[in-house]
Amino acid sequence: MAQAGKDKKPKDDKKPEAPAEEPRPVTVAFDVMGGDHGPEEVIRGAAQLTLETPHIHALLVGDRDVIDKALENIRHNAERVAVHHAKDWVSMTEKPAAALDEKQDASVLVAARLVAAGEAEALVSSGNTGAGVLSCARSFKLIPNVRRAALATVYPTQSTHGTREDPFSLILDVGATVDASADDLVAVAVMGTAYARIISKNPQPTVALLSNGTEAQKGPPRVVEANAKLSKMSSLKFIGNVEGVDIPKGTADVIVCDGFVGNVCLKMLEGVSETVVELAKYAYKEKLLWRAGLAMLSSGIERIKEVTDWEQYGGAPILGFDRVFIKAHGRSKAKAIFNAGKVAAKAANNNLAKAIQDALPQA
Repeated sequence: MAQAGKDKKPKDDKKPEAPAEEPRPVTVAFDVMGGDHGPEEVIRGAAQLTLETPHIHALLVGDRDVIDKALENIRHNAERVAVHHAKDWVSMTEKPAAALDEKQDASVLVAARLVAAGEAEALVSSGNTGAGVLSCARSFKLIPNVRRAALATVYPTQSTHGTREDPFSLILDVGATVDASADDLVAVAVMGTAYARIISKNPQPTVALLSNGTEAQKGPPRVVEANAKLSKMSSLKFIGNVEGVDIPKGTADVIVCDGFVGNVCLKMLEGVSETVVELAKYAYKEKLLWRAGLAMLSSGIERIKEVTDWEQYGGAPILGFDRVFIKAHGRSKAKAIFNAGKVAAKAANNNLAKAIQDALPQA
């Protein structure tokens, strides 16, 4: 006869998952006057953040009259929006140093000062890249053991990266430091790794040096020396050299190079992408058979469009400063600004600068 009483339940050794920690409030300063599409698109993207992300506050920096007028017709959470007046701005065609010397109240420079003063924790601008980098250089401090900042960008790849399965690699430097030394390249590798860990949730991103061959001795002396130094760093998952062909394959999560090589490489990759699009348009117009072929490939083409949609990535970081700066594309509309703000807040919330400092070799 079965023993009377309640049946014993099997012991469950699994512990209940801890609730996800709520992100702390973060204020992101937006250079409202930068960008190709005017202040309204920047304001629209920042305003959307205040509606959909309760922990993000937007500090709009620019002409107060322009901002106030735009906000009258854009839905936003007034409790999480602040405005700081800046009467000037730097256009895309102006020379950064001369423009900032003449315009001490330029919106991007004022925004950088506000971040440096602690009024905001991150800066987003879709304006003149040189003016943005120079504003940060004049307002922020470099992280100890970082000699020069690096401009990073993302490029779509065949393989995905990190727990978020991001379909892109991080390439840096792509223009901030043209004549990088071996130590600069090592610092760039550390900074890119820290960023990939935080933004792509990639706990151990693979890192590679861009060179003209995969052998350790290939490349100019600074690349060979950097290869030797990176190979000895147990804190990085360094996989050696990669070639240009490896970038779209996604062979490495983080690809390191100096600003000259990176900028040339990036412009070439952008040109190839644009050429492929133009060839597809030409093929569509020329022959019915080609149109039929393109129709059959439509789902794949849509996937490529989705993967290469830079607006969903928001922007690229300028790494090396003690504050966060996300440079959005000059053609950014509200969607890209919204995503740039999210990336900026995430980097600030995870203390990107300290993560970089802790990982750098000590001098």
